[in-house]
Amino acid sequence: MLFRSTARYAGQNAIGIIMTGMGDDGAKGLLEMKEAGAYTIAQDEASCVVFGMPKEAIKLNAADTILPLNKIASHMMMKEKM
Repeated sequence: MLFRSTARYAGQNAIGIIMTGMGDDGAKGLLEMKEAGAYTIAQDEASCVVFGMPKEAIKLNAADTILPLNKIASHMMMKEKM
């Protein structure tokens, strides 16, 4: 629901990040964000406790970038400055 609302109301002005977890609901929402023009990031498998949600996002091609947990914040801040 959060990603869907962000896609609808923020679109290309948003950055979506999906991290460790199970299921695919967040992955589908991240795809909606990407389709609305948002920049999207998924956590990589090596740094996840549970790779379910990021894996689904990657399979859906919902992530523009795949990064380890310790690189996500700095990458997001650099992207925001652009």
